[in-house]
Amino acid sequence: MRDPLAEPSDLIRSVSRALRVLESVGRAPRGLTVKQIARRCELTVATTYHLVRTLAYEGYVIRREDGTYIVGMEIADRYRELVTAFRGPAPVGESLRRAAMETGYSHFLGRFVGGQVAITATAEGPRSPYLEDLVPGFDEGAHATALGKALLATLTPDQRLRYLREYGMRPFTTATLTTADAFEADLAAGDRRGMQLELGQFRQGVACAAVLVTPDKDLERRLVLACALPAGEMMTSARVVRAKLLTVARSVADAVAAEN
Repeated sequence: MRDPLAEPSDLIRSVSRALRVLESVGRAPRGLTVKQIARRCELTVATTYHLVRTLAYEGYVIRREDGTYIVGMEIADRYRELVTAFRGPAPVGESLRRAAMETGYSHFLGRFVGGQVAITATAEGPRSPYLEDLVPGFDEGAHATALGKALLATLTPDQRLRYLREYGMRPFTTATLTTADAFEADLAAGDRRGMQLELGQFRQGVACAAVLVTPDKDLERRLVLACALPAGEMMTSARVVRAKLLTVARSVADAVAAEN
């Protein structure tokens, strides 16, 4: 939801409208006609037609034989570029893949992007449940993931409260924490443990653990490492998981430092 109060005075309307069209098409995998796009974007059919033609020319949407439009391959190219930029130096990705291979657990890196918690790199492990949502660019559920908790723990209490108020505390499962007080108590327990945890708070039967990789005064330079595993394994192996996460975190921190 865009904040009308934050609208820049030099906003280029045609660009804004084209992006709205692209978003609408992207949310409709079966495709949309020009009239349907116009209705969803609250634009005239004539304006929508010109915008769609331009997006099709640039490869961002594709017109199918039935007259509907779907997203084009240029979107995939932009996503690959995003993943590459997020991942950082090649040794970082190598450290994640090695950790996933050695432990069997999927590993994730996360940081603040535009002030919001986001996953920036992943490496899947065969022993972890598949989590289709947790891909680079995922920026929801910070209160329900260990990765999000580890990043939010670096904020002041006031900053955390503002974050939770702005992005909400959606109940992903019955175990999700949905009040600021419960969340603060959970973070405090994580600080004492030396590792932030969640057990079934994001997905039933799945656990996640996370540690801080690089603290920094700059919000968006703070980096955390997390891994996901069956909740039952976390209950019996928390200390081992923490030790391995800290080892991988040092490797990632060294790779980031070498690049800088």
